[in-house]
Formats: sequence, structure tokens, C-alpha cells
Amino acid sequence: MPRTLPYYVVDAFTTRPFAGNPAAVIPLAGWLPDELLQQIAGELALSETAFVVREADGLRLRWLTPTTEVDLCGHATLASALVWMDEVEPGAARVRFATRSGPLEVERDGERLVLDLPARVAEPVADPALVAAVAEAIGAPVVELWRSRNLMAVVADAAAVRALAPELRRVGALPTEGLIVTAPGAGDRDGDVDLVSRYFSPQHGVDEDPVTGSAHCTLGPYWAARLGRTTLAARQVSRRGGELAVTVAGDRVRLGGHGVLVARGELRLP
Repeated sequence: MPRTLPYYVVDAFTTRPFAGNPAAVIPLAGWLPDELLQQIAGELALSETAFVVREADGLRLRWLTPTTEVDLCGHATLASALVWMDEVEPGAARVRFATRSGPLEVERDGERLVLDLPARVAEPVADPALVAAVAEAIGAPVVELWRSRNLMAVVADAAAVRALAPELRRVGALPTEGLIVTAPGAGDRDGDVDLVSRYFSPQHGVDEDPVTGSAHCTLGPYWAARLGRTTLAARQVSRRGGELAVTVAGDRVRLGGHGVLVARGELRLP
């Protein structure tokens, strides 16, 4: 008989279904072969599928895109915490995951969940050829270019971020795991925030990620330094869109957001 696994789909960083960033969450009794985990992530075809296993020293969390495993994923961490605290251990107020990025905690704050993630502070890029390559890839002038794990392009305003129609082949050829594009959020059509952004990662099989928690580990420190304060309101202006409360605390970034459970089901394995 085929084996079955329960799975859940959570829309993260949103208060309504079919917005924010969907992530699949699969609690496991023990680890399956890596090849099978990747096949499952490819079959579900969301930007991230999270797998959670209770090990001897606590919960371990791994994140896979449709094509590869990644070191950090904010929205799938929020989704995993929501599933664990609402479905697996109902009533829990806090959960701690061991991950490839170290221990990550998520706690309830009223109706929101708050993630504690490592900061990824960017450094300015002074290479004119790379700045030009990024501008060509996104089809818009680049005011500043920065690099952490990802490249981060600063453009003129929120309208420019919303209007981007990047050439994904060019984005995928850039020397980076993904490309963040950001601008001040003042005057955005959905109301003022401190910053807006979009995130593209064809290198990892994700043309555009709807709402990217890990990108805000770079966006937070940059905008905190630029604006002179550590608490920020952020909006990712993809087609689905999402909002995050960002707090920069030294080498950590705390991300607050909501999540909505939109599906639960059963996977059948060979």
C-alpha cells in the first residue's frame, strides 16, 4: 500500500487567503531520503516546502524550493510555526527550530507571529559593470547596488518597484542567489510604509517570490540605517503582496506577520 503524509498549505505574511506567500508544511516522523524530499517539493511546486521532524534535542526544520534546499526561509518558518502551534501542539505560544541558519524562534504576539532571524547586512557594490547588468536585467535605473547573500538594487520609488518587468534570463545569470529590488515606501498606492520590495530568484527555480522573509534580513538593516530607526513597516509588492513588521536588534531581525491556513491534505508516496 502507498504511504501517506499529511501536509498543510499556509499563506504567510497576510491576513486573507490567496494573498501573501504560500508555503507547504509537512511534519514527518523521521527524515525521508533527500531525493524524495526534493521530489515532494517539486510536486507541490510552491516557492518553499518546509519539512519538520522532532529529533532527540528538539524540532528540526528544512526548506526546499522546487529545485534545491536553501539555508533560510522566513515565510515557510512562519508557516511551520503556525501549523505546529495550531495543528500539532494546539495552544503553544512559542516554537524553536534547529536549522541550517542556527536556532530560530517564533512566538505569538496577539494575532501575529514574530520570527527571530539572523541579520544579513549588505555592503555597497562599486562595480559599474555589475550595476549596469542589474539595471539591464530589471529594465530600470539602479540608484544603489548592495550585496549580502543576495544582490539588492535600490531604485527611485515605490512605483518603479511595482512597474518592474525583469528579464528573468538576465536575472538568473547574475552572480547571486537572488535579487532584491527596493525603494522608499512613501507614496505607495496602498498607503505609506517605510519600504517596498520585490524578490526574484530564478537561480532557485522561483521566478518571483511573493513575500520573502529572508530578504528582510537584508532590507531591515539597510533601511534602519538609512531612516535612523529600528522599527519599520514593510510591504512586498508582488502580485499577491504581503506586509511585515520589521525590528532590527543588533545581529538579529524580528519579523512580525500573520498567516492563514488555506489547505490540509494527504500526500501518497510510492
